[in-house]
Amino acid sequence: MRFYFIFILLLLLCPHLDSAVDDEVQYRNIYVDPLAGQNSVGIFITVQAAIDSVPENSRNWVVINIKEGIYSPSLTVSLSFESSEKVIIPQEKPFIALVGKGHESTHIVWDDHESIHQSPTFTVLSDNIVVQGIGFRVRTTHTTNPNPGKGNPRVPATAAMVSGDKVYFCQVAFHGVQDTLWDKEGRHFFLECVIHGFVDFILGNGQSIYENCTIVTMGDNLGFITAQSRTDPSESTGFVFKNCRVLGSTTVKLGRPWRCHARVLFYNCYFASVIDCEGWDLWLCTGQERQMAFGEYSCYGHGADQTGRVIWEHKFSKSEVQQLTDPSFIGASEWLNQPWWLSLPTS
Repeated sequence: MRFYFIFILLLLLCPHLDSAVDDEVQYRNIYVDPLAGQNSVGIFITVQAAIDSVPENSRNWVVINIKEGIYSPSLTVSLSFESSEKVIIPQEKPFIALVGKGHESTHIVWDDHESIHQSPTFTVLSDNIVVQGIGFRVRTTHTTNPNPGKGNPRVPATAAMVSGDKVYFCQVAFHGVQDTLWDKEGRHFFLECVIHGFVDFILGNGQSIYENCTIVTMGDNLGFITAQSRTDPSESTGFVFKNCRVLGSTTVKLGRPWRCHARVLFYNCYFASVIDCEGWDLWLCTGQERQMAFGEYSCYGHGADQTGRVIWEHKFSKSEVQQLTDPSFIGASEWLNQPWWLSLPTS
């Protein structure tokens, strides 16, 4: 009955998952323990090996439990687990839950800065994924490009890329500098997560709600939190930050458009004094201000002072805010608050 206990614990920690348990639904637990022997049944020494063991296109949930108290690759006992590896959940591996022991105790770390396409420490290509209690980070968070002739004065430090649909992150941390979290596409829900960065560190064209999250700025110059990339006004995508906090050590703007129909809403968020007075930047979309929807609603704190805000900031109506902040924005009734977690087909 160990699987039953794990799911009850996960449901308590991540309350947006349905709270009932159906005994007929099949769940399988496997474990990651770098100190385990190579032939231990159901126990793997790397996270990627555990993912690779999951059957392709399965409809049954597999929970991968990542052990705490182990340091890798030196394999010395410590207070936290650090897996030094690049982890990918491929498209043909849906219905996986990665469960750590808390983002301050369980870390998955890699050190790659080639491009946002190649460098993410963690990549989710599949649908129906849950991640809870893990910290993803780039080991060396460079802020300058060692080859400035390439044009970009900085290099990516991408902790995660997510392009699967119906992906839920609960109490997860993402640590990087530029391009920390590539929320590329799909419907996603981030609950009580922590995101560190400096330049465009939440980017992409996901259709995502960030609720009760903490955004931490860092760096040595003016930074940007978001770089949303909606390409057409008919797209339903956008980033919604609900009841979040923006803290940190460097001044940032709330966002700039990666594509010129970008949409970002900060709702009922606390802004520390790190927010630049203009709030937003046009970047490459000068003259196309009316195509974008960048705005704030009912935010508070020193950084929420509207004095000096750009005149083209979108003034979201009450009905627009209700639509964007409602769980229906990410189709939650189809996957997040429904018993899909419990009524999965059994083999």
